[in-house]
Amino acid sequence: MNNSSTNIENPVFSTESLALVHKIMKRYPEGKQKSALIPVLHLAQAEFGGWLSPKVMDYVASLLSIQPIEVYEVASFYTMFNLKPVGKCLIEVCRTSSCWLLGAEDIVHHIERKLNIKEGETTTDGMFTLKTVECLGSCGTAPMMMVGADFHENLTLEKVDDLLEKFRVENKQSRYC
Repeated sequence: MNNSSTNIENPVFSTESLALVHKIMKRYPEGKQKSALIPVLHLAQAEFGGWLSPKVMDYVASLLSIQPIEVYEVASFYTMFNLKPVGKCLIEVCRTSSCWLLGAEDIVHHIERKLNIKEGETTTDGMFTLKTVECLGSCGTAPMMMVGADFHENLTLEKVDDLLEKFRVENKQSRYC
């Protein structure tokens, strides 16, 4: 993430990210630049503070020469995109069949109590955001959650407590888990 370009009121990609956007767009035939939308949204979310504000989504639409509504539709459909600010540690608990049957609901309620937030909220210190998401592809090791790019599987309430403490200690100085 390039912290020098995190102005979400007037978003402009860093030189490096803009070059990458153009490289991604060249993968697709002329007139099919919308195909670059998902990777460009990932870049935008990483560069502009971990979430996609309406102005950031409008900026992406202008780069890809598509309508803003086309960006909003994609960003709001996929749970991997955040449409409001998130904490340093984004905790995403899988809520689909295998995880739910093996205790994900208990995990979510435990995290809510432990952090004094509800699903979709961020702690007052800005450290943690809790989200439930669709399948993360780890059904054989359910229940599971993803924090940052890391999977945490075969969860128990005790494992969750240990992970929350680890994240709290390790991430006081860094921006993301």
